[in-house]
Amino acid sequence: MMKLFWLLATVGCLGLLPLSALAAAPTNEQAARAAAEEWLPLVDGGKYVQSWEKLDPAFQKKVSKKKWPASLTEIRARVGKLTARKFNAAEYSKELSGAPEGEYVVVRFDCAFEKRAAATEKVVLILGRDLNWRVAGYLVK
Repeated sequence: MMKLFWLLATVGCLGLLPLSALAAAPTNEQAARAAAEEWLPLVDGGKYVQSWEKLDPAFQKKVSKKKWPASLTEIRARVGKLTARKFNAAEYSKELSGAPEGEYVVVRFDCAFEKRAAATEKVVLILGRDLNWRVAGYLVK
């Protein structure tokens, strides 16, 4: 009888919590995808310096603030303006070839550009010490 009381009391207390508290936290893949989708409009809008400022600090050390806009300008000159983007996949990994140990998510989008009707956009994100996902790589194939 006592076990039934505790079960009912526990279930009853859950009713006091807002539904948002019962919702599961986003997965690594979902959180990284959201970060990529927040960052990509900076690139689409030609705000290359601002996109560099949002990169992972370790990646910023590898690609200077001066070189980053030149690289993106070159990529976008080849493919033209974005005309469509659709999420394809997000893959979590603790290892990434040529990268230091960490937690990574590679987010892929199927895209269309003015000069390339079918392309794949890859955004590599790394989980920072502050538990925020930041871009650590960008590629259009």
